[in-house]
Amino acid sequence: MQDGGNIVVMSGLVIGLAYGAIGLLSGFCLLSGLRGWWGKGDGRLIRTYALALGVAIAATQLLAAGNFVDLGKSIYLQPSFSAPLMFVGGLLFGYGMVLSNGCGSRALVLLGRGNLRSLLVVLVLGIAAQMTLKGLIAPARIAVLQASQTAPRTISLPALFSTLGLGETFARTIAASVIAGALIIFAFAHAPFQRAWGQVAAGIGVGLLIAAGWFATGYLGADDFNPVAVTSLTFIAPIADAVQYAMLSTGLTLNFGITMVAGVFAGSLVTALATGQFRLESFTSPRQMVRSIGGAALMGAGGAMAYGCSIGQGLTGLSTLALPSFVAVGGILLGTAAGLRGALRVQPPVPAPDATQAR
Repeated sequence: MQDGGNIVVMSGLVIGLAYGAIGLLSGFCLLSGLRGWWGKGDGRLIRTYALALGVAIAATQLLAAGNFVDLGKSIYLQPSFSAPLMFVGGLLFGYGMVLSNGCGSRALVLLGRGNLRSLLVVLVLGIAAQMTLKGLIAPARIAVLQASQTAPRTISLPALFSTLGLGETFARTIAASVIAGALIIFAFAHAPFQRAWGQVAAGIGVGLLIAAGWFATGYLGADDFNPVAVTSLTFIAPIADAVQYAMLSTGLTLNFGITMVAGVFAGSLVTALATGQFRLESFTSPRQMVRSIGGAALMGAGGAMAYGCSIGQGLTGLSTLALPSFVAVGGILLGTAAGLRGALRVQPPVPAPDATQAR
């Protein structure tokens, strides 16, 4: 591996370590944020997520404007995409996230804390994603993609603004300022969040980690002779690759995603041990186990169809202001809403009865 590749691989590990620590200490999670906001009226976690997205958009667009990263080389800004496939994939991912009680990134963080339920979620998610990307389900996904993909003239919000006669730089500035500004205002327009300094720090930290990923893969790793994928924090394909690498490492090469996944687990584990939060947990009932398996499978397949998850599309994809990412995130939010409320609401797991009480 050339120097640029080594830098990218090590950057993935460092960024993962930081994300694992932040995720454990803050409880950073889109599902937890939406559940608290919609169900309990507690908007602190969802505002942490909004702040992270606002910071990620602002920082990423600054990097792009300064030519530190060519976002057009990422999967989010490819010239053609299938809106139906991405939206349905988002729906499946969102509903699966509720079934499993957390997304792939949250499962990695909880695994580092000793949650054995998350081990099953990570493994099933990785297998389902690999099946959808390259395995048994891949031909069906590709057939739907080919039948429904389009190649619109504009693929991003700044490009859409440019059609109004605005210059490229000005259009990027306006788009990033409006979206990022609205998200940051929403985050701080809540007195309890303003006082929650840990949540504020977590939002800023995660947003900067998104930008750090773009900088590492798009600038530090830029090498015409040994190109690497331009990407940042995302968890569906990287978890699938990490599971495959664990089995077939001699025939595969480390990349940003694999070391990032390892770093998230390690960062959470070290933080849990250092803060006394580590404790082994398992399933409370067979029904909870089946629900977690089903949710993980939906997340793996749906995330592969949508090109990302609540982090990969919800933060990293949206940081590029790509229009397909808005489609995928719309599906994720609708799928999550269906799982949290309405006729398809997922009922909270019922704890298993205590053995002494049963007797």
